[in-house]
Amino acid sequence: MVLPIIPSMPPVAHLQLPLIVTLLLLLLSARVLGELFERFGAPSMVGEVLAGVILGPSVINLVSPSPELNVLSELAVFLLVIMAALEISPEEVRKALKPGTIWIALFGFSFPFFSGITAGLILGYNPLFSLFLGLCIAITALPVIVRILMDLGKLQTDTGQKIITVAIFNDISALLLVGIFLDFPGETGSLRLFIVSVGITLLKLLLFVILLYIVYRLIRYASSKLDFVTQQLDRLLGFLKGKESLFAIVMLFILVFASISELLGIYFIIGAFFGTILIPRVIVSRDDFRRVKEAASGISSGFLVPIFFAAMGASFNLSALQDYSLLLILTGTAFASKILGGYLGGRLSGMNTRDALTLGIGINAGGVMALVIANIALNKNLIDLNLFSILVMLALITTLATPLLLKLSFGRSV
Repeated sequence: MVLPIIPSMPPVAHLQLPLIVTLLLLLLSARVLGELFERFGAPSMVGEVLAGVILGPSVINLVSPSPELNVLSELAVFLLVIMAALEISPEEVRKALKPGTIWIALFGFSFPFFSGITAGLILGYNPLFSLFLGLCIAITALPVIVRILMDLGKLQTDTGQKIITVAIFNDISALLLVGIFLDFPGETGSLRLFIVSVGITLLKLLLFVILLYIVYRLIRYASSKLDFVTQQLDRLLGFLKGKESLFAIVMLFILVFASISELLGIYFIIGAFFGTILIPRVIVSRDDFRRVKEAASGISSGFLVPIFFAAMGASFNLSALQDYSLLLILTGTAFASKILGGYLGGRLSGMNTRDALTLGIGINAGGVMALVIANIALNKNLIDLNLFSILVMLALITTLATPLLLKLSFGRSV
């Protein structure tokens, strides 16, 4: 599934700048506003998104979405997910997915999902749009959440790890459901075809899980032959004359999983995330592993990620937003259902009140994943530009509010 380009809003005259100039404006404004917000104690991501809003059609109209920015956004999401996964080992994932945590994942997704569907039906929209609305509300943008937790220095905390766990579960569940409806033949399709579509999508996911397990077992076996494997890796790195050979090998390893998940119809960040987690930490030395992290961080945090968030802000057009009362209702539904769902799941899993509330706040950001689903709904003629603008605004509001609320909540829970 290729990250879609956000469609252009009602035409507004603007100067079509060369790509390099566009990147200059996005990076400069994102870094300046990001630095400004950090100096006031807010995550830099907030300033980066607002920089894009200012540069986009909502304010001065210098930057608009383009295929080139779309490619850079895909690379930014890819590297951001890698940065998160480099902080997490398979053992930590297994620990985070212990039986008690399943309540967090289930409530964190199902409560906002069904709340969104209910809100859509009550407001008089058709069932299919209501389902997409539920997905937009339920999904938790893993790259955005990772960036927020990294900015706050909370990625490695117990609550931060649980937030990541729920985000992974939410992304997989929402993208699985999107895949089902993308494969569904439409209004002319029968119940039998729908069941076949569901079965095919579940089979794809099962195949990917089996592949992950096989690779995990192979890595465990290789770890038992540590001296031999390390010796062969050192010999390979000594043979290769190009610079950053280890980084290239790691990227190839990750890209294999991202490509397989994409070919199976599973969004590529899921494959990239789990592929990165499977990197054998025992085989790769600590110093080499640190160099890989530094190389990934330099190009992502220093260049691509600020441009990505600024471009996301530039995709929004205030002039296309007409129904503010609907925006208010959906925003209230999103915040209440996400926070309550995370809170109830956290309490059922044994978390205290403050940590459970922090968890609910942490899974609230929709970000680019909500924009992906909104774009699919628009392309399938399920919504008009007004509703699309509302969903974009909803994603931006939750993305901007979450780091501020999360900072306050972590401060209270310390």
